[in-house]
Amino acid sequence: MSAMWTRAARLAAPALALWLAACSADKPTPAALQPITPTIAGRQVWSTQIGSVSFPLQVAVRAGQFVVASDDGTVAALDAATGRELWRAQVGARLSAGVGSDGRFAAVATRDQQLVLLDGGAQRWSVPLEAGVVTPPLVAGERVFVLGVDRAVHAFDALDGRRLWTFRRPGDPLMLAHPGLLAAWQDTLLVGQGARLVALDPLKGSLRWEVAVTSPRGTNEVERLADLAGPASRVGDSFCVRAFQNAVGCVNAATRSLQWSQNGGGQKAIGGDASIVVGADASDRVTARQRAGGGLAWTSELLLNRGLSAPVVAGPAVVFGDFEGQLHFLAKDTGAPLLRLPTDGARIAAPLVLSDTNLLAVTAKGGVFAFRPE
Repeated sequence: MSAMWTRAARLAAPALALWLAACSADKPTPAALQPITPTIAGRQVWSTQIGSVSFPLQVAVRAGQFVVASDDGTVAALDAATGRELWRAQVGARLSAGVGSDGRFAAVATRDQQLVLLDGGAQRWSVPLEAGVVTPPLVAGERVFVLGVDRAVHAFDALDGRRLWTFRRPGDPLMLAHPGLLAAWQDTLLVGQGARLVALDPLKGSLRWEVAVTSPRGTNEVERLADLAGPASRVGDSFCVRAFQNAVGCVNAATRSLQWSQNGGGQKAIGGDASIVVGADASDRVTARQRAGGGLAWTSELLLNRGLSAPVVAGPAVVFGDFEGQLHFLAKDTGAPLLRLPTDGARIAAPLVLSDTNLLAVTAKGGVFAFRPE
């Protein structure tokens, strides 16, 4: 990759971020919350503080732990059942992405383009990166995988930080400053490269196969951006994912084939389980589709323009967080409201996650709240 292309990749993502911010300057009025009569029970089981969160945090869920992080470089592992702090560390720099964890190692990226690895809460190493990172690193098989905003993929040895390989291909003129897709499937690394789900050999960094989730469309480079937004919704060999502002689709990794793809706007990642995939579009219209075939299950406009988070499916409910820190539980089969629970009044700043029966929400103020739907 030429030096000029490298420079273009580094500049394009911030430029696009500014463009998106300008487009959203005049936001429509959020839908007013209507009174609901709860039809399921749920309660807060614990809470703690991590520090303010303005970067695209993704909470790691491993071995009964939630691993969280804050803007100032604080990283902490919490017992998912009780909220007890297992360890807390400070990496000494503001974060741009995290957290990736395998239960032992935890990896984050800093705004000054450093990859930092913690081992049980102690900093093991830090290495420089070629480009900015907004996608949480993936830690698997004693390796750390990193996806840059330039779409280059790097692998590092978790024990000593050695760079093992780099995979890059000619890219589009614009890169998306938005969390992408990194996932492990069997002995394969899955990566979002534009609108394609790409499978790499994690030992060598060589290409195994790729599947296009959609065909980017539009009259200009910005409209044709269709990068896959992470995290994906995985059930077995099926990986369902959103292509930014273009489509939602599912890929079967075992057969290396596209199961289905349906047009649809939206920027945030989707959630799902064995029966449905669900997400909100740019106006926060919620759409649920059947995982088998992609047929429409239901839509809901109850939460329009409320800045919805990526959702999680918890038993009979689909749960979204909003810009006021409210958690909205919708019936998985119909979209009807079931329950609403508050946090601290600040925006839900990370995709909602589950560990066993505990659902975790992290707010922009740094509130960490665990709920148990019942």
